[in-house]
Amino acid sequence: MTRINVLIGLLFAAMSASADMAEHAQRSLVDGIDLITYVTGVKDVVIIVGALPAGDAFSGAGNAAVPTLTGMMLDRGTRSLDQFAIAQQLENVGAEISFGVGMQSLEIRAKCLKKDLPLVIGIIASELRTPALSAAEFAKAKQQFIGMLDSSLQSTEARSHEAFARAVFPPAHPNRPHTLEELLAAAKAATLDDVKAFHAKYYGPAHFTLVLAGDVSSVKAADEVAKAFSGWSGGRDYLAAAGTAAEPAAGARDFKVPLEDKTSVSVIIGQATGLRYKDADALALRVGTAALGRGFTGRLMSTVRDKEGLTYDIGAGVTEDTLTGGAWELTASFAPKLLDKGIESSRREVQTWWKDGVTERELSLRKQGMIGGYLVGLSTTTGVASTVLTAIQRGYDLTWLDGYTKAVNALTLSEVNGAIKTHLNPATMVLVEAGSIPAAR
Repeated sequence: MTRINVLIGLLFAAMSASADMAEHAQRSLVDGIDLITYVTGVKDVVIIVGALPAGDAFSGAGNAAVPTLTGMMLDRGTRSLDQFAIAQQLENVGAEISFGVGMQSLEIRAKCLKKDLPLVIGIIASELRTPALSAAEFAKAKQQFIGMLDSSLQSTEARSHEAFARAVFPPAHPNRPHTLEELLAAAKAATLDDVKAFHAKYYGPAHFTLVLAGDVSSVKAADEVAKAFSGWSGGRDYLAAAGTAAEPAAGARDFKVPLEDKTSVSVIIGQATGLRYKDADALALRVGTAALGRGFTGRLMSTVRDKEGLTYDIGAGVTEDTLTGGAWELTASFAPKLLDKGIESSRREVQTWWKDGVTERELSLRKQGMIGGYLVGLSTTTGVASTVLTAIQRGYDLTWLDGYTKAVNALTLSEVNGAIKTHLNPATMVLVEAGSIPAAR
């Protein structure tokens, strides 16, 4: 079977599975937790994803490293079981649990067999509610985090995204990160008491969303969640930006982050949009942006990469808009000797796209591509679980699972091009360059 036939088969399977998706889902409030179960055709396997507001943005005026360090401590033992006992229990049944910390969310991911759901839910609850938070493991977590930050300081991609987000999001905006240098200093200064205080303040069932997908009974899932999380309290809501619209920039702003001995320069051109995913025009802007910079058929790839040969990596997208107003960005990587030509070419393509808009043919192709990607993503249980969680975080109810394809199909050319013109302005976009930037520029 050829690769294209495999993809077509997956697409048709996903389309069939996605019909009336909301009918396969059950949503309930269990001990303060927003619990969603979604039955798929997979046998004996359950995928678990979840999120609660305890990400880096919640450090506020406190130690910037504490939210991540707290998340790193969760799988290092609980008050009743050390990390080796937990690892052994999971290994014995082939189950997995992991945690990650983003700008606003602590994220939970797990998978297990249906018969082992009580065990896995119980471990997740213990790790969230009663982590051991031992001094020895905290010292190890600190060193690990410091090592990660040291590595990021030399990453052109990490440094460009840091500089871009700090340039386009104002102080106190939930999407504005601390500098890597600030995080490094904070990690070195963080104490175990800081972590304990953060855990007590922010961890709880309020605004905690938990999704179980696969061979799962909604009644059984609710029973296990209630049993494991009964009596847990606390938690905070997600943070919102002070305004709903992006502040207009006074003019184009350029930021350079020199890094020695790098073979390429990471470049970002973009701006804040002030749009959340659920806002009017946000989906139209996403579809229009896909015509410019998504995949090998986007204008950026076909022109800057294929026709002009200036890069192997370029694209454009809308980011960080799930919970608050996000950003629009073009990202690319150029060899130092091609940097000026690459930036010039990229800006030219953005200007033309912004001025003239997308064509009817481009819009039709992008609609097909985005709907196809959405449906193929639903061909796996993990994809279903992640899609459900993201929809809930974006503020939709379960009917959006079926409504997405209709919303994309309903977009008109005037809506898409209007969104591009209304919410973007190439003349005031930020330019960030990180890497071995030529001196004579």
